[in-house]
Amino acid sequence: SKMTVKAVKMPCTSANVYTKVPDGGWGWTVAFAFFVVEALTYGIIKSFGVFFNDLMESFDETNSRISWIISICVFVQTFTAPLSTVLSNRFGHRLVVMAGGLLVSSGMVIASFARSVVDMYITIGVVSGLGYCLSFLPTVTILSQYFDKRRSLVTAVASTGECFAVFSFAPAITALKEQIGWRYSMLSVGVLQLGITACGSLLRPIVIREQEEVKAQPPEESTETKYMLENEQTCTSIESIDSGVDITTSPSNVPGKTKAEPKSEEPKQHGQNLIENNSTPPEPKTKLLDFSVMRDYSFICYAFFGLFATLGFFAPSLYIIPLSRSLGIGKDHSAYILSAMAIAEVFGRIFAGWVLNKKPIRKIYIELICVTLLSVALVAFPFASGFWGLMICSVYFGFMLGTVAGTHIPLLAEDDVVGIERMSSAAGVYVFIQSLAGLAGPPLAGVLVDTTKNYSSAFYSCAAGMVLGAVFLALVRPCKTGLCHHHQQQQQQQQVEESTAGPPPELPDDFIDMDIGKAENSGKGSDSV
Repeated sequence: SKMTVKAVKMPCTSANVYTKVPDGGWGWTVAFAFFVVEALTYGIIKSFGVFFNDLMESFDETNSRISWIISICVFVQTFTAPLSTVLSNRFGHRLVVMAGGLLVSSGMVIASFARSVVDMYITIGVVSGLGYCLSFLPTVTILSQYFDKRRSLVTAVASTGECFAVFSFAPAITALKEQIGWRYSMLSVGVLQLGITACGSLLRPIVIREQEEVKAQPPEESTETKYMLENEQTCTSIESIDSGVDITTSPSNVPGKTKAEPKSEEPKQHGQNLIENNSTPPEPKTKLLDFSVMRDYSFICYAFFGLFATLGFFAPSLYIIPLSRSLGIGKDHSAYILSAMAIAEVFGRIFAGWVLNKKPIRKIYIELICVTLLSVALVAFPFASGFWGLMICSVYFGFMLGTVAGTHIPLLAEDDVVGIERMSSAAGVYVFIQSLAGLAGPPLAGVLVDTTKNYSSAFYSCAAGMVLGAVFLALVRPCKTGLCHHHQQQQQQQQVEESTAGPPPELPDDFIDMDIGKAENSGKGSDSV
């Protein structure tokens, strides 16, 4: 059969097939979808602090009990990360994200009719939390598959969606509450989050297939595959195995070989041209969730970094407005502080993506520097006084938060951690481990605030977690190089043992003929007897 190459235009619902990572193409549309998903997931979570005082007054609850709403939401979002990975590998990223958008919107809309804080725990905490997981993680995973050289920069820029959301949502929701109340404002936010479903429809699957090389054919020769049946009395050749059929295609049909080796003893007949086999080997079955990453010490250290660093991700955004109110700053100015933090985070994410896109550079060390400086920013909050002092601390914290928050998950694709091949499973396990800190972080800060009657204690607890995270992050690279060096030593030792043992004896090319000849001679001898 003639081999022809056809360019097929893929419909919108089918997979994009590339011979290598495109570093663009439909990936730009996926990047835009990720930008909007970030805005409608983490952007809403970080802006939820504008509802805190209203919920405390409406439900007559303490600060720590209201904090459990976001704690349960973040816990469910991170705890169900392996489920998101399994569903994405089974049903595809598009359907999972679209289903997640429906859950997020439904939970927020139902929460607007809540009559107690327990209702908020179920609607926003469980329902929306599960939707956040199904929406965010598959989107960032498929975005990493569309880019290679530009991965750090594109992911960092696209992740600024949550920053723009906090910048715009915090003042907008504050103004909307004064007009229609917090319940209808929350209802409006839930309807807006239906946009996640639309973004999920843009996530086309991507397939990377290496282009097969086809040897040039003479114009007068036919490209059809030729088969040659050998005569029964002809000596059996290696290519024919036991069937007596010689297939002149390449690769050879001998198991374990990929290319046919020409024989110098046999003259090449005219018209017998070797062509590449057009059939593609079956792809190995993809594991729904690969827990082998848990045996990688570098990944374990990186997971502990994420566990402790999560303590400092959410609490400052939740407590910045109550802290500003405790210092005598008005509602409007408090919202401006949160918006300034969001703007600074935009520049931090872009700056981190630009720096990490430079080569050669060890990205894990850049991340370590940013985490250390972020710890300093958290310690600086309790020393702020007045509007401008808190504004400076918020801008500094927002910038450093952007350098870490926009890069810590995409860094899983780097060889220093697990690599792009295992990123999907690693991201699920990594975010799952973060769930413990997501559950304990805000309530712990709330308990400290209720006990000490001072919002500064919440920022101290976040700083302590970030410092511990920096310690484990510093151990990622040594664990990776140590294990790799040990593995190389084992390989070298194995090669030395094989070389000392000596090469196996070479068999003659006609060893089958020799065996057949021996068998015939023995048969004749037995007949003569």
